[in-house]
Amino acid sequence: MNAAHEIDFKIHGDDMQAVEIELDPGEGVRAEAGMMMYMEEGVEMQTSTGGGIFKGLKRMITGESFFITNFQNQGRGKKNVTFAAPYPGKIININPADFGGSFFCQKDGFLCAAEGIEINIAFTKRIGAGLFGGEGFILQKLEGNGNAFIHAGGTIIKRELAAGERLRVDTGCLVGFSPTIDYDIKFIGGFKNVLFGGEGLFYAHITGPGLVYLQSLPFSRLADRIVAASRFGGGREEGSGLGGMLGGFISGRD
Repeated sequence: MNAAHEIDFKIHGDDMQAVEIELDPGEGVRAEAGMMMYMEEGVEMQTSTGGGIFKGLKRMITGESFFITNFQNQGRGKKNVTFAAPYPGKIININPADFGGSFFCQKDGFLCAAEGIEINIAFTKRIGAGLFGGEGFILQKLEGNGNAFIHAGGTIIKRELAAGERLRVDTGCLVGFSPTIDYDIKFIGGFKNVLFGGEGLFYAHITGPGLVYLQSLPFSRLADRIVAASRFGGGREEGSGLGGMLGGFISGRD
């Protein structure tokens, strides 16, 4: 099992969190591209594919960034670097070693991890269903022994499933789970459910034993609501109604 750097950290905020990581000289942390909030003098940033071109291409094909960014303290004394997720939610600290050496999370859930943690792409067991399963088809597998941080939207629910205990979860609401969980994507079934249920065609089917993290507000759901409320999604325009027309006349808007 890979031994990652032993980093210290502090999570700031409540519903819009950021994680501040303290690095001793020579220590490093890896992050998804574009997640850095600030870094102190002495911390150097280096962008790479995180394990060769093939790994970078796999991430790009699955919708992730081609690159992984490494931040290393090359100065004297302790230095801090802070990362924040691109939308409101919580940051969860996990160590893959606590789950036998690996942990699975949604493909856009990874935020950052101590240098030495491997970030790989994993797929569901049944590709036929997975091709239509949205977020649940492509997963990230974190491997090693050290601190890693994943991000989730809205409220986080932590469930410890007993052996044989089952949950059916919206594919976007599943944040991460331990490798002992049996995971699959299944068709929701029922003609009326498919047409009028509003829950998509598939759900994640998970069976214990193991730990599961769920999120109340996946980014895909938030984005859908924003698009639906916009003029491109057929929502109410800002200028609709008498007040809107009057405002447009005053401002000179057509």
